[in-house]
Amino acid sequence: MNQTVTSSSSRRMRQLIRWLPAVVWMAVIFALSSRTGDELNTVLPFFQRWFPWMTDFNWGHFVAYFILAATFDYALGVKAERPLIKVFIVVLCGLYGVTDELHQSWVGGRMMDAADVRNDCIGALGWTVVVAIPPVKRLWRKVVK
Repeated sequence: MNQTVTSSSSRRMRQLIRWLPAVVWMAVIFALSSRTGDELNTVLPFFQRWFPWMTDFNWGHFVAYFILAATFDYALGVKAERPLIKVFIVVLCGLYGVTDELHQSWVGGRMMDAADVRNDCIGALGWTVVVAIPPVKRLWRKVVK
């Protein structure tokens, strides 16, 4: 009986640890969203040297939420292969995107924008599509075992 309790709590601890990358990445998104409009405008020229076509940071929503969806996928493990769980991942990313926009509304020079939430969802959906490609799926499942 004691071993059952130990293995059960050990399994629960491993499941909690699998959520750590998602929590860390959400903190990164929160920190980036805390930058004022002026702070972002001073960093933009640096990126424009490497990517001259870049006029703003809207692309960041696609990338940030693509990664967030990957961390949710990792946290959910094999369950994430189910279609309904993939929908859940996109919805969860979208909900976090809404909270991110609410947070931005209190940051100087920033405002809420529904298009940003749309882009967040597109980024998350992008992850679910990419990870559904059979060779990518096989590689991902090997990595996250």
